Amino acid sequence: MKLLKMKLHTQIVLALLLGAVFGAIFHIDKNLLEISYIENGIQKSEQMQNWNSFAFISDKTSSFSGKDQLLIIQKFKSFSSEERKLIKLNIDERIFENVKSVEKVKTIAIYIKPIGDIFIRLLNMIAIPLVLASLIVGAASLGDIKRLARIGGKTISIYLVTTAFAISVGLVLANLVQPGTRMPESTKQELLATYQTDASKRIQTEVDVDVMTQIVNLVPRNPIKAMADAEMLQIVFFAVFAGVALTFVRKEKQQAVVNFFDGLSDTMIKLVDLIMKIAPYGVFALIAATVGEFGFEILQTLIWYSLTVLIGLFIHTVFVYGGMLKLFSRMKIRTFFKGMRRAQTIAFSTSSSAATLPVNMECCEENLGVSKGITSFTLPLGATINMDGTALYQGVAAVFIAQVYGMDLSLFEQLMIVLTAVLASIGTAPVPGVGIIMLIIVLKAVHVPEEGIALVLGVDRILDMCRTVTNITGDAAVSVVIAQSEGELKKPDLSEA
Repeated sequence: MKLLKMKLHTQIVLALLLGAVFGAIFHIDKNLLEISYIENGIQKSEQMQNWNSFAFISDKTSSFSGKDQLLIIQKFKSFSSEERKLIKLNIDERIFENVKSVEKVKTIAIYIKPIGDIFIRLLNMIAIPLVLASLIVGAASLGDIKRLARIGGKTISIYLVTTAFAISVGLVLANLVQPGTRMPESTKQELLATYQTDASKRIQTEVDVDVMTQIVNLVPRNPIKAMADAEMLQIVFFAVFAGVALTFVRKEKQQAVVNFFDGLSDTMIKLVDLIMKIAPYGVFALIAATVGEFGFEILQTLIWYSLTVLIGLFIHTVFVYGGMLKLFSRMKIRTFFKGMRRAQTIAFSTSSSAATLPVNMECCEENLGVSKGITSFTLPLGATINMDGTALYQGVAAVFIAQVYGMDLSLFEQLMIVLTAVLASIGTAPVPGVGIIMLIIVLKAVHVPEEGIALVLGVDRILDMCRTVTNITGDAAVSVVIAQSEGELKKPDLSEA
């Protein structure tokens, strides 16, 4: 009964810790592989453990040792479907033909991940209707285009400044700590070999960062398609445009539309409350699956790099945002972070600013006292263009990779990193793993070998969880500052925090 009386935030944190322990206990065995193959027309599956030698026999034989589980899997995936019909596997002198798959053996920690996936999908499901409804009501309620332009100008300006600050913090730390110079050559070669296939796929992904293209893409050809594709900036544009247009409609008709979307917004907020009741289960499943699959061993290999990123995120989250709140709002720093605990925990678990958006809006409005008119504009916009944690990580990663390759980036090149990362953050989808795509853009800008992303891919999933916390915290901090400047910041209520 005591567990049921715990505050939701406490339940989520407890689920997070238990999930990490569960994942550590039921982690994937790195010395175990499942081979699926066809024999006499029948598909069979067999587990191979603690092998001494493993070889793909084809035109060119590729041999591996007992410690090369990931390399073996990636090598098999690199073969085309036609090539897989021809190759044979030689595992400790035992031959396998017609091999269909070579995979890790999943544990219960991995099998429960769909529970977490459903939780993320539920949050994503309500994010778009909530943003659309809140923005239309907010824009229509303002009734003043000049005021809307003023709020928009302040919001975007602060977002860009904090992003530049974040990258600068990352660059300064990377130059002071020099994590790339501390990596042994053997570790470098091992990481490059292990993640080469994944790195190649990421490098082939095309991302357009042309400023004019981004401006043109703000206007959706089809708002329904924009909502289906979760194009947040296009949704924001359409909703604000529609809200402004409503101010020119006759009062009785305007009120009918506003009432509809206001009711829709309240319904979505109620759905957030309902979905959050299963948050502990979703968080447990997500953390257990992450720890079970990736473990903590890779952090030891990249300890200096990981520490540099984590220290940078801590400095930016606590001191930069804390300083901004102290200078531009009357809110106590402790009050702010206490009110943000639930959203930060969800951000850490899901690694998605978009999935966390409904919870972030709820925390800002109910705990921090920010008006719905402000949050409905600043938070959806921030989820798309304000990625301070990701930008900081890119600054550290770019310098780290350059250091590993023995390159000394000049001041001009590091300023290029700041500029490119700020531009790359605008309009990039707020989903897990997008930071790597943005990093490739940054590396291209300063002529650092793109294949160097293989050096950081191993820890990207874990660090992604941490930088998402910084991303959504920045959105909330800016919302508080904007609300204060517009006189729309009420007294915080932490009774439900």
